[in-house]
Amino acid sequence: MTMFSMQRMDGTRRLKLTGLAAIAGASLALALGITACTNVAGFSQPSLVRVIDASYIAPAINVTVEGVLIAGNIGQGTITDYGTITPANNAQIKVTAATGGAVLVSSNGTLLSGHEHSVFITDNGVSPTLYTVTVLEDQQISAAQGHSAFRFLNQAPKTGGVDVYMIPAGTTLANTIPLVVNLPVGNTAGYISFTSQTVTMVITPTGTLTPKYTSTPISLTGGEVRTVLIVDTQLTSNPPVEVFIANDVE
Repeated sequence: MTMFSMQRMDGTRRLKLTGLAAIAGASLALALGITACTNVAGFSQPSLVRVIDASYIAPAINVTVEGVLIAGNIGQGTITDYGTITPANNAQIKVTAATGGAVLVSSNGTLLSGHEHSVFITDNGVSPTLYTVTVLEDQQISAAQGHSAFRFLNQAPKTGGVDVYMIPAGTTLANTIPLVVNLPVGNTAGYISFTSQTVTMVITPTGTLTPKYTSTPISLTGGEVRTVLIVDTQLTSNPPVEVFIANDVE
């Protein structure tokens, strides 16, 4: 009686193992079938591209990337929304006057699949081109929980190098350590992460406590990623600066 019970138990186990093997095999086949359906040969995610115009001397411009118009009739201080472009290792970028005519500047840049990029247009003062096009790679994931990440582009030649402060509510400029120290003209500081809270952005010439720009209070709750473009308001001596802020990640 005991041996019979043992044999029945062994048989049941064999039946269960056989059934489980069949189910596993079917699951594997289904998984392989799904994979085969979703992995299409040659497919890649598009590249997301926007334009940041920081030129003082360019007219209203159009910008095309690989023949696709991604910005039309824009001027200094414009930061466009992202558009989709086919990824390319040597994408052709052309800047023309919005009114037409010859190409003002032509350049090439790498646009990565599934990444975000900014086509950054600045002045170089070198004839005959006069302009420089730089492709920046943008941060596309949220800042860490409870933190915000800001990138700063200094294009304020009359102001020169700058310090950037993020002053918490209830704190003074004199009692705040700058987030960015001595950012030279034409340089980029980013992405810098700091604790999220309500802050006032103040920009001063390097080493001074004389504000050239003071924002209204900025409420940061965490996860925000921003690009800040700093420009002179005019090309005279000692002008205040103007700031344009783009949302890289909400």
